[in-house]
Amino acid sequence: MVPSLLFVNSEQLHVVRHEGSGPPAVLVHGALGSRSYWRDNIDALRKVCQPIVVELWGHGRSPSPAGSDRYKPSGYAVEFEQIRKDLGVNRLWLIGQSMGAALVMHYAVTHSERVAGLIITNSASGFADPEEWRERNRTMVSKIADQVDSEGVECLRDSWINPGRSSRINRATLALLADEFSEHSPQGISASFRITNYSLPLGESLRKISAPVLFTNGIEEERFQKHLPRVKQIPQIEIVDLPASHAVNAHDPQGWNAAATAFINKHS
Repeated sequence: MVPSLLFVNSEQLHVVRHEGSGPPAVLVHGALGSRSYWRDNIDALRKVCQPIVVELWGHGRSPSPAGSDRYKPSGYAVEFEQIRKDLGVNRLWLIGQSMGAALVMHYAVTHSERVAGLIITNSASGFADPEEWRERNRTMVSKIADQVDSEGVECLRDSWINPGRSSRINRATLALLADEFSEHSPQGISASFRITNYSLPLGESLRKISAPVLFTNGIEEERFQKHLPRVKQIPQIEIVDLPASHAVNAHDPQGWNAAATAFINKHS
């Protein structure tokens, strides 16, 4: 079944709607990802929900708005709320990877009555100690943004932070991600690192997430495992360990799909 555009213009995030059975679920990728990041999950999800695939500002076909506020978590919350209204539903499922996981958690804190449930993956940005994360951004991450400003996005194509270079992802998916990488905007990518990434840690706000949450833990990303105590601060958390690294749903689509669809069925 061919997906349809929910809406697309120079002021809103690029959103693609896939038909499915069940409630709408907004899927949000991480830094340097794009719409095809979820390619190996869509068919499974369509059996239990309507996947609504979002591209972050400056990523893929989404525009790069001027000003800083729209890149902040609060700005993304406004965008997700507009998507909910455009869909004409009272509540959304939210599915996020890495930076996207942190952003959907921010929405769940500020719009708790609008969230049916969340499925998230390893997100150091969301679960890190806020001060340690801000210091990391002042040093390492700001240098990455400086490089994008001076050299363009192509300088990151072969970087370890590009999810599209992982040999563990399906080859057909990698080919699509490689094509979509060329669509990224240097202005939007730079702002994502400087503004969005800087503000992502939720700290004590994790305790305010009232919806049921499935955390799909890529246990092979060893540097993330120190954050599990913070993951467990979420009141209604369920954790599933999967044999994957950072790109959990793309590294182990079979395991992730089974866990995600079972969780949506359980809480729908």
